[in-house]
Amino acid sequence: MSPTHLKRHAQLVDDMATARGLHLQEIALRGDLSPSDISDLVLSCTGCTQTAACEKWLSEQVGAVSAAPHYCRNGHRFDDLARNSG
Repeated sequence: MSPTHLKRHAQLVDDMATARGLHLQEIALRGDLSPSDISDLVLSCTGCTQTAACEKWLSEQVGAVSAAPHYCRNGHRFDDLARNSG
């Protein structure tokens, strides 16, 4: 897996979290998310077959959304983080 591929998916994870109203750095600083957890989110994202659809969906969002798209491999994790952060 190339560094470019990993960076792309790391950005997608961060963008999806932001779309959900989550700030991963703040959550990690509170101790609710470890660096290993973030790596797991990125690695899960790298297995997605809907990368282009995800990028398009993210580009169309304004403000926080209540859910990730159905194809998001991390959608349930973002749901958990939103529930525990609110």
